[in-house]
Amino acid sequence: MSEAPVAAVIRDACPDDVPAIARIYGHHVLHGLASFEETAPSDEEIGRRFAEIAAKGYPYIVACEPGSPGQVVGYAYASAYRPRPAYRWTVENSVYLAPERAGQGIGAALLATLIARCEAKGYRQMVAVIGDSANAASIGLHERLGFHRAGLIASVGFKHGRWVDSVLMQRALGAGDTINP
Repeated sequence: MSEAPVAAVIRDACPDDVPAIARIYGHHVLHGLASFEETAPSDEEIGRRFAEIAAKGYPYIVACEPGSPGQVVGYAYASAYRPRPAYRWTVENSVYLAPERAGQGIGAALLATLIARCEAKGYRQMVAVIGDSANAASIGLHERLGFHRAGLIASVGFKHGRWVDSVLMQRALGAGDTINP
């Protein structure tokens, strides 16, 4: 018998969360293909990235253990999809979980919250750039939350001794492209 998903509390990220975020991300950098970085960034670098994203007004959220608001078990954020002005209505999402918390619904809760926050800010499209076409968990998560496959960039990265694809997925936010902003 499988256990019921463990709940998590989702809240805005703050600078105190940076070491936990760096630890979670560092695990994925060193052991996975979701990120094409090969060296885990320092806490200071993750702090710089966090501050830059937050300063631009993009949502940055964390999932914490219930009853322990400082124990971060996952995080998600939106950022600019591309820097040119015509892309200003489109965001790219990132979602990462502590490895022991995968498969418990926390990623879905984070991504659903991120989608809602981006819609509230008036963004119209969300793009996911998923490392590794064999990343069934991330692809499935995005599909369950309304994303569709928009493309595949084959063998675009080389990591852990093999060529790795990027899967592009997209989801309309709010009114999407049905009316002009």
